[in-house]
Formats: sequence, C-alpha cells, structure tokens
Amino acid sequence: DCLCFSVIFELKRRMKAEKKAAEKEAKVKERVEQKQESNDQGVQNAFGLDEETLDPNQYFKIRSQAIHDLKGTAEDPYPHKYQVDLSLTEFIEKYNHLQPGDQLTDVVLNVSGRIHAKRASGGKLLFYDLRAEGVKLQVMANSRNYKSEEDFVTINNKLRRGDIIGVRGNPGKTKKGELSIIPIEMTLLSPCLHMLPHLHFGLKDKETRFRQRYLDLILNDYVRQKFITRAKIITYLRNFLDQLGFLEIETPMMNIIPGGAVARPFVTYHNELDMNLYMRIAPELYHKMLVVGGIDRVYEIGRQFRNEGIDLTHNPEFTTCEFYMAYADYSDLMEITEKLLSGMVKHITGGYKVTYNPDGPEGQAYEIDFTPPFRRVRMTHDLEKIMGVKFPPAESYDSDETRKFFDDLCAQKGVECPPPRTTARLLDKLVGDFLEVTCINPTFICDHPQIMSPLAKWHRSQKGLAERFELFVMKKEVCNAYTELNDPIRQRELFEQQAKAKSEGDDEAMFIDETFCTALEYGLPPTAGWGMGIDRLTMFLTNSNNIKEVLLFPAMKPDDNKSSAPTDGTSV
Repeated sequence: DCLCFSVIFELKRRMKAEKKAAEKEAKVKERVEQKQESNDQGVQNAFGLDEETLDPNQYFKIRSQAIHDLKGTAEDPYPHKYQVDLSLTEFIEKYNHLQPGDQLTDVVLNVSGRIHAKRASGGKLLFYDLRAEGVKLQVMANSRNYKSEEDFVTINNKLRRGDIIGVRGNPGKTKKGELSIIPIEMTLLSPCLHMLPHLHFGLKDKETRFRQRYLDLILNDYVRQKFITRAKIITYLRNFLDQLGFLEIETPMMNIIPGGAVARPFVTYHNELDMNLYMRIAPELYHKMLVVGGIDRVYEIGRQFRNEGIDLTHNPEFTTCEFYMAYADYSDLMEITEKLLSGMVKHITGGYKVTYNPDGPEGQAYEIDFTPPFRRVRMTHDLEKIMGVKFPPAESYDSDETRKFFDDLCAQKGVECPPPRTTARLLDKLVGDFLEVTCINPTFICDHPQIMSPLAKWHRSQKGLAERFELFVMKKEVCNAYTELNDPIRQRELFEQQAKAKSEGDDEAMFIDETFCTALEYGLPPTAGWGMGIDRLTMFLTNSNNIKEVLLFPAMKPDDNKSSAPTDGTSV
C-alpha cells in the first residue's frame, strides 16, 4: 500500500510541475507576442500605415494639414522639376534580365511613379508598389542602402499611397526574383491628399469612373488601353488618307446655318456679331466648297455637336472623320471602306475578327468578322423581302398617298414613330426595326430613297433612289457615304422640301444654305463623300458597350452634391 501511495504522489507532483511549466511557457509566449504586436504597431504608426483605417474625410484633413506643415519647412512637397532617367517601362525592359539577389550598385538612376501600395517589414525595410504607364515596379527601401538612417525614417514617414514620388537608386532583384529599384534617395513630387482606393477592390462605380476619369485611369489599366486603341484608330485613319493623297483641313465649328446632316443643332450666341450661331452638326458643305475650289481630296477629323438624346451609343458631342473625293462615286467608296476598316482592324488587333459583348461582360458574346468583302443589301428591296410587303414605286415616295401607306404599315407592325410622321422618318423606323437588326458583321445598306438623302445624287438607274450607303456593324451605323449631288437646281429643290418638313414640325430637317447653293453653281466635279463615327468604331474594337467608356470626359448630368452656379461668359 505504501508503495502504491508513493507512486500516486509522484505522479501528482510531476503533473503539477508540468502544468506550472506549461503556464510559464504560455506567459512568456504571450509577452513575446505582445511585444511583437507593439513593435508592429509602432512600425505601422511610424510609417502612417495605421491611417488606412480612418474615415476618408478624416484622412483628407490629417493629410492636408501634414502637407501644409511641410510647406513651412525647407522640404517643398511640390518641387518644380525632377529629372527622370528612365520610364518604368524602359526600366523593366532594361533590367528584367537580372538574376535573383542581384543589385547593380554601380548603376544609379532616377525613376518616378505613383505609390499604390506600401508595406513595412520591420523598421528598416519597406516595400512600395510604384505604377506608371500601366506597369508596376517594386521599390525595396532598405535603411542600409539609404543615404542616411535619419533621412530614411523621415521620407518613409511622409510618403502615403497615391503620392507621386521620384526614386534615385540601383536596379536589382529580390531573392524571390522580383525586379526592384533599391533607393539611395526618395523625393515626394506631388502628394495625394485623398485616400486612394485599393487596387484589389478597384474602382467599379460607373458614375464615379466617368465623373473622375483621372481616378479611373489611376486605378484601372484597362481604361488606358481603350484610349490607346482610340488614338491608334485616328492615327491609322490619317496615315491611310494621307497615302491616298488627301489633304487634312479644318472648317468652322460655329455656323450661321447648321448644314450637312439631318439633326437638331446646339445654338450659341456671338456677343460681338450680336447674333445666334449654330454648333456644327457636320462639316460636309464646307468640304464640298473646297472641292469646288479645286482641292480634289480633303478630309477632317473633328468634333460634331447634336442636341439630341444621350444613350449607350449617343453623346451630344462626338468625333467623326469625313472625306470628299473628286472623280469617285459611292461604289468606289465601298471598296475604300472595306480596305480601310479591314486593314485597321488587322493592324490594331492582329486579325479580322473581334469579340463584342453588346450587353456588357455578363451578356452574350458575338464575333464580328471584318474580313472583306462586306455583305451588301439594298434598302427598300430587302426591306420588302423581310416584311413580305410590296412598297409603292420609289419615284412616288414624296406623295401623300405613299406617306399614308408607310404610316399605316408602321401602325400595323407596331413600329413607333413620334411626330412628325413624314415618309422619310417612317421609313427610317421600319429599316431600324427590320433591316438593321440583321447586320451583325459589317453590312452595307445601299440605295436609300432620295427623300431620306437630300444631299446625295439620284440613282443613275433606279428612279426615286439615291446613290448612298450606310455601313452597319452590330446593328449600329458606323459609316455614311454617297455620290454627291452636284446639280445646284436639284439641290435647291431638295433644300426646299427640307424647309417644308421643318415648317411641319421636323426640327431635325435641314435649313436652306444659299451660300452652298451658290458654290455649286460654280461647278462641283463628280464627287463622293464619306463620314464615319470614330467613337462607335472604338467601342467595337475595345469591346465597350457604352459610348462613355471611349470618351475621356463624356456628357454627364450635374452632380447634385457638387452643383455650382454658372459663371459669366460664353455658354453653349
């Protein structure tokens, strides 16, 4: 029994001793963790990383005050100049060959960019993600390499996410193989006073993206790519037309009479001339006057203004390319259009086929094939076939009987057409509902009725029609072109028809332009004219289903929270 009792006693003693040891170890571990946490918090506080938890308004106030205080010192937070030796793209191309662990201590150069991330690894080592030109470079800031430890602490205390900085240092790679610049000196070039959204979450709210495009570009690299593509489209257009011997011209944006298209204009007021002027809806009439003057091939890339609706494919101001070519007709322009667009798509995308999501990334994807030749359909002929209805002869389209026929047809088919219900407007609605919807791949809709084309020349073999085509892609008009009407008597008659439509309430009908008619009386050679909307084409080549995505600063309603009274000056 004594033996048994002593064994139990020994077991209890050991268990008690083990428990005490375990408790002691746990307490030591807890103290170490608390110390580490305290150190980490100290590092966070020292380098400003704790400010990320603040409310954005609080952050703005604290940051603004810090920069204000900095202005009272010798360290200017907005220096006049900083010498950049290499862009981030050039830096990456030049030093990406380095091996893990390499550091070129004999190479010292300056780069700059915006800080998107800041990470502390203890008090002596910090990592920054620097972004510019759509690329990222890591900054590995080590106090050991910096010009002085005091300066190291000072600059890293100042820098925040969003700041634009200059970095002077050595190219190198981390042990894990990430290309970095190891700074000797860092300079604040322009502080960001607002809390920058994290790249991980991005900027997805469309209203904010369109209103604050600068923030959209800072955070979303794909947006930059869309506008690079847009610039490539315009450059390709210029080169293509220059090589064909066209002269680039500039024509007035404010006109006494808005002409060249069927649209509702913006009106502005000229103080000195004491008169209303119209923002141009198209430059066409000026271009044809220049061809009368002997410049046989002209083109212009510029803004047009139409006081009409805003939707996914329309903006009140938009960019077009128009060209006019003497001694050509609409058949020649179809061939030029095929060559221009197929070549452009191949040059920019690498092939003839592009993917497009008309309802956004979540919707159905379509393949648009720009391989020439493009499909061709005749407007009224194919519309008759699709609808299974025989239309009145084209030469009678200006009669009241024909207008009533199309009025009844629209009512029968449930096609809406707000007043005035002219034959041209009724036909346009029918074409939109039955013919345009079949045009996914590039399709020429040709031979419009003359009443829909007051500036186009009559068809040489089909009475009542005009030698005109529109190119549709993904059910949307991209190009409009025709053999130009050069008979001044016929042109004046068609202008008078437009004036009649305007008096009946069609505010999109054209004005009579006597200056243009007089120019035609001097003789316009056989000429073909062509216009293309650059914004819509950019939408297709960047897979954007909203025109606002391809305009840097699209038209937006005033922000109620930031509305301000208009200032004195010229307003449109």
